[in-house]
Amino acid sequence: MHEPSSGTKASVQKSDTTPGLLGVACGLGAALFWALGFVATRHGLKVGFTPPDLLMHRFVWSGLVFLPFVFRAGLRDLCGIGWSRGLVLMVLGGPVMSLISYAGFLFVPLGHGSVIQPSCATLGGLLFAAFLLHERIAPSRIVGALVIVAGLGVIGSESIAHIGLDGVRGDLIFVLTGMMFAGFGTLVRYWRVSAVSVAVVISVLSLLLFPIYALSGGLSRIVTFGLHENALQAVAQGILSGPAAMYLFTASIQHLGAARAAIFPATVPALTLLFSWLLLGEPPTALQMAGLATVLFGFYLAQRSR
Repeated sequence: MHEPSSGTKASVQKSDTTPGLLGVACGLGAALFWALGFVATRHGLKVGFTPPDLLMHRFVWSGLVFLPFVFRAGLRDLCGIGWSRGLVLMVLGGPVMSLISYAGFLFVPLGHGSVIQPSCATLGGLLFAAFLLHERIAPSRIVGALVIVAGLGVIGSESIAHIGLDGVRGDLIFVLTGMMFAGFGTLVRYWRVSAVSVAVVISVLSLLLFPIYALSGGLSRIVTFGLHENALQAVAQGILSGPAAMYLFTASIQHLGAARAAIFPATVPALTLLFSWLLLGEPPTALQMAGLATVLFGFYLAQRSR
């Protein structure tokens, strides 16, 4: 039996590496877009937008764009996903989860919310992948996840000191939404749903909630904020942190597996700190920078294959 030549070995190694690199790139892109969405949310709430207003911007525009594609692909089976599965994914990773998350910002600071939710999504994703999907979790990824959680704790320690008993409600909300998103990622992997189908279906199903928003007077309220503020939220929520991030995260799950892709949400708090500094002029403190460095180190460990 002849051993494969060095050129064959190199080509095999390259073919094995390419999907992994593509999955990492997709996961990082999703994390970047989610971080920008958090910053836009903070800005929007400060200027007077309500959680339903931000939810409308996040899903309605993409839903209208994707609606013809759903009709073309097949409304009866909802692009091959099925109505029951589509509704479950919409609840766990779409407008229902987002609305609950936005409500949490009414009880606790945005920075604190951006720590709890991604960390719970990461831990929940690892647990679900191990116990429900039976994926093997490399020891380095377990250590990396623990390091990431430690870094998130450092980042959130300052805001925790300023939260009273009423803030417990906000904390629990973000624990819930983090676990919901972990369940979303696990089901996407288990059902083997394509990234395009997930982004399209969730956006279109979200249109079912628009009549409720319109009847509540939401349209007349957002008009008062002007074209610039509404356009900013439409791009940040409706494109970047909405369907674009959903597509990229789903693609990373398909290339890397649910366990490894679950690490990317944990990088969102660190990226949110960075973008808050660059875009909102709010520089992080020394404690937050220490947490940022810890999270990045944990991310490096979690992406190792051993």
